[in-house]
Amino acid sequence: METITLDYPVEHKGQTYAELHMRRPRVGDMVLGDKRGGTDLEKELILFATLCEVPPAVLEGLDMKDYRKVQERYTGFLS
Repeated sequence: METITLDYPVEHKGQTYAELHMRRPRVGDMVLGDKRGGTDLEKELILFATLCEVPPAVLEGLDMKDYRKVQERYTGFLS
């Protein structure tokens, strides 16, 4: 589990998220994103939300700088 500290915390349904905790991805996580369909970005949001165990709306509220951190952490798991 990796911690991602947000520069711009997000509030969702009365809860403030100042950091996210992302676990290593599994093949089944990719399958889940594909099953739910949508655009590549929507599939990515579902995947990242699953790995961070937060609703997709939390990720949708992220500042782009923080979203980039999430993308980089995910990419780091793959290398």
